[in-house]
Amino acid sequence: MDLKDQLKNLFPDHEESEDQITEDTSDIWLQDDPILCKYEKRKGKPITILEGYTGASEDFKQLAKDIKKALSVGGSFKDDKIIIQGDYRDKIMSILKDKGFNVKRVGG
Repeated sequence: MDLKDQLKNLFPDHEESEDQITEDTSDIWLQDDPILCKYEKRKGKPITILEGYTGASEDFKQLAKDIKKALSVGGSFKDDKIIIQGDYRDKIMSILKDKGFNVKRVGG
């Protein structure tokens, strides 16, 4: 028995409307130019850098938050770049492609 069934048992008179049923669709602006995904080492530690987003910086910050949460890693947003700790180029590229972005791998 899932949560919806339990709520229907508790509140049988409640009717769901189409406005209440919304999926988590983000309103992030999708661009035509690809986002560049690079790999670097800083102080001997690997990082993945995403750059080239031309939309609002708030959308790019939200994208950084989503990526960090999906990969369970640390990172930051500085100077219109997303910096992710570790080498996660393939996983990040698949996440961005699922969201509808064009991604280009730069370097090795």
